Amino acid sequence: MTALLDATNVFRSEDYSVTIRTLIMLLYSTRMRIGEAIMLDVEDFDIANGVLIVRNTKFDKTREVPLHRSSVVALSAYLGRDGQPKRHRGTRALFLSTVGTRLDYNCMQKAFRRLAETARLMPRSSSCRPRLHDLRHTFAVETILDGYRDGNEPGNRIALLSTYLGHVDPASTYWYLSAAPELMALVGRRLEQSLGEAS
Repeated sequence: MTALLDATNVFRSEDYSVTIRTLIMLLYSTRMRIGEAIMLDVEDFDIANGVLIVRNTKFDKTREVPLHRSSVVALSAYLGRDGQPKRHRGTRALFLSTVGTRLDYNCMQKAFRRLAETARLMPRSSSCRPRLHDLRHTFAVETILDGYRDGNEPGNRIALLSTYLGHVDPASTYWYLSAAPELMALVGRRLEQSLGEAS
C-alpha cells in the first residue's frame, strides 16, 4: 500500500494525485467497490456519524459503511482542500476529476494500472494482474482466516462479512473465498484434525 500511495505522485496534476491517493486509502479502509466509491456524492459522507451512505449498489441495495476516525479526517481534509477543481454544473460527486466532473470507472482502471506499474506490483501471470478489487477480496479472505487462526468457527462471520461487503446473500461472499489457497489449506488441516479425532 505504501508503494501504491507513493506512486500517485506520477500524475501531472497535484490535485489528481491527491484525489487518487484519498480514493485508494478509502478503498483500503472500507473495502468498498471502486464503482461504489466513485458514485458517492458529497451528501453521502455523514461526518457527524462517521459513515458513508452507499446508495443503489450492484445489487440495488443501500447500506451504511462505518469509517475509522482517520478516514473521517482524511475525507474532510480532501473536501476542504485549497485549489480543488471547480465543480461542473450539477456535479455532487465526492471525488472529482481535474475538470470538476465525477471520476470515470474506465479512467480509474487505467490510472490503477499505471500506479501498479509504477509501484512495481508484479502480476502473478498474464491473466492474474493486480486490481483495485483485490483489496476487497483480500479483506474477505483475511476476515475468515482470522476466524480459523483464533480457533473460532469462521462460518459465524460470513453473515456479518456479507452484510458489510454489500452482498445480497452469503453465497456471494463464499465465492470470494473459494479461490484462496491459504484458506483451503487451513480448511484441509481442520478436516484432517477432525477425521483424526473421529478415528
